Amino acid sequence: MYDIMGLMSVRRFWVAGVVLAAAIALLPFSFHAERHLETATRVEGSEAESVRQELASRFRSPFVDRVVLVIRGLPPADSEEGQQALATIVARLREEPGVSGVVSHLELRDPIFLGREGGTFVLVGLASTDGPVESLVPKLHEVTNSLADQLRGDYPAVKLELTGELPLNFDIRKASADDVQRGESLVIPATLALLLVAFGSLVAAVIPLAVGQIAIATTLAITGLLAQRFHLSILVQNLATMLGLGLGIDYALLMVSRFREAISIGHDGSVASVMAARQAGHTLLISASTVAIGFLALLTVPISEIRSIGVAGFLVAGISVLLTNTLVPAALALLGPRIDAGRMPFTPRLDAQRAARTGNRWRKWGNVIVANPWLALFLAGAPLMLLAWQAKRLDTSVPKGNWLPESAESVHALHTLERMDRAGVVYSMRVVVELPADSIAQTDAGWNALDRLSKRLARDPRCARVISITTIAEGNRASLPDLSRETRRTFLSSDGRAALLEVLPATAVSLRDQVDWVRELRKTGAAALTGVSGATLQIGGIPALNADYQTIVAARFVPVMAMVVGATLLALLAGFRSLFAAVKAIALNLLSVAASFGALVLVFQDGHGSSFLGAPGGTGSIFPLVPIVAFAIVFGLSMDYEVFLVARVLEARRSGMSEAAAIPEALARTAGLITSAAAIMIVVFAAFTFGNFLVVKMIGFTLAAAVFIDATLVRIVIGPALLRIAGDWNWWPWGLATARRAPVAASRE
Repeated sequence: MYDIMGLMSVRRFWVAGVVLAAAIALLPFSFHAERHLETATRVEGSEAESVRQELASRFRSPFVDRVVLVIRGLPPADSEEGQQALATIVARLREEPGVSGVVSHLELRDPIFLGREGGTFVLVGLASTDGPVESLVPKLHEVTNSLADQLRGDYPAVKLELTGELPLNFDIRKASADDVQRGESLVIPATLALLLVAFGSLVAAVIPLAVGQIAIATTLAITGLLAQRFHLSILVQNLATMLGLGLGIDYALLMVSRFREAISIGHDGSVASVMAARQAGHTLLISASTVAIGFLALLTVPISEIRSIGVAGFLVAGISVLLTNTLVPAALALLGPRIDAGRMPFTPRLDAQRAARTGNRWRKWGNVIVANPWLALFLAGAPLMLLAWQAKRLDTSVPKGNWLPESAESVHALHTLERMDRAGVVYSMRVVVELPADSIAQTDAGWNALDRLSKRLARDPRCARVISITTIAEGNRASLPDLSRETRRTFLSSDGRAALLEVLPATAVSLRDQVDWVRELRKTGAAALTGVSGATLQIGGIPALNADYQTIVAARFVPVMAMVVGATLLALLAGFRSLFAAVKAIALNLLSVAASFGALVLVFQDGHGSSFLGAPGGTGSIFPLVPIVAFAIVFGLSMDYEVFLVARVLEARRSGMSEAAAIPEALARTAGLITSAAAIMIVVFAAFTFGNFLVVKMIGFTLAAAVFIDATLVRIVIGPALLRIAGDWNWWPWGLATARRAPVAASRE
């Protein structure tokens, strides 16, 4: 038997060497991987995306992608001195590579450029042929800083700041990168401390932490390479770090724990590593498969952010379990008893007697649960059901309040536009209307239809201004030839049958109300709005993108949930060969998810304690991204502890124990591991609630709450109580006699 184990150990060394070489080869690609990740949100097949493509291909507009340069501290833009200063700025912007168009009060004598409390702004169109268009933002920052320095001699109070969708996204990228660094700086020392408490040995504590770090670096390297061909979101950075530390440490913790058990009963390093890999490996594969299933389901949602999280999560889960089943056993075999090197002074060396004493407390707890299963079920289940009930109030509309990073220049500029009563230029609805026959440019009927639509939208109290070809020409079609080519390309298609209307919402109108307005206009339809039968209308811009985002997430949530639940059920059936155990695990997971959503509603949506998380007063609603992503992640993570516990119960039953004896025995062997792993995951996820990125705060809080609920009430109380109540039904329909080998194989060596 030992010869067989020796051969297995040699084979594992070769496999581990290949995995290590691949990880080292990928490592350089992990540096600055975020440069290839996008901050823009892409909703494939949406109406907002269709408008963008129309403006790019059919209109050939120079302002498909644009930024807003907000200018303060200069003379009024309608004064001679102000026009001279503005001309200097515009001329310099036009010289910059990547700038496709510039519009200011010089080109368009419109009062829209004369903001309240002074100041003005310039619209700058961007077009990039080398990489994503947002890569031009840093260069524009350099240009505007140079211009400000140039003008400051004559105008000491001058201030030039960029805002708009692209600069806001760019600053969110920076906030995301800062959050990752801050999160790691908080997590790594705290995680190391928890691992030292769990193992009492520096060497044993460092191994899981190293696995987490390698998993993060490898995932970022692969996603960075993929991002050069596919649209991947900056959220990859946060999720890879969060899940890499959580899953990598969680999986390695189980392997190291199994290895130390084998060492404590007298096996040498080589034999102990093979035993640990055999015993823990299958459990980890089942656990990782349930996590991966959730992330694969996210790939079916046609939104770049959600698909990116799916890619990152799938890679993290796969890489973590690969490292744990290859590199970790090889390292453990080399270490042998030296796994206890760097022993903490407060912790005695682990031996079989100490291991038995450690499990006694959990064994006693298990006996209490087994003796009073219905009481335990009621005491733990009632509060969880009440918390889960709160999830019914989950609102996935756009959160209220200022949730953008306040320190960013783009946010300062946006607030300046709000004071100028011109924030609508950032949040404008881009309405493309097409007439079935009449040319807007060449027929009175087409011109009048567009004019009617412009005036109707302008009368809406939610509207600050409508800018279209008819408003620019002041209703006179004869003045069209006098307009610049840039203006005509922006607002009129080349065939003259489609036109763009920029609908600027009033500053007081919230983004949530703007989303409702978009839906209202779409429902009304072009025929009713223009009075022309057969006319079509499409709406783009930030409000429309948010409306499309919410609609698609709402439509895909149930199919994603069904896919995750169904695939997880099959994975558990394959692992346990018990329908009852699989269905029970699914039900408990759904309870954990619902309870974590209830906590999310109470804290973030309602504002109970949200001031501690940087969201005083609550947000009123939850980002649509959060529930679908959190469900996919939580469902798989929660399954980890169910797999650990049920696998040990099955192992004890197969050794001849009764159900009443097997449950306390399983708790004695797994509860300490579960609580240690859960504590680490909670620390990892909670650390990301202290960043500046609200969507990541919400995800981190939901995951931390779910793990806490799952590892305490669900797996330590409700799960064992249900196992006791079910008895032999736990292994229905195949029963113990015909069940395949337990996921955590009994040690018979």
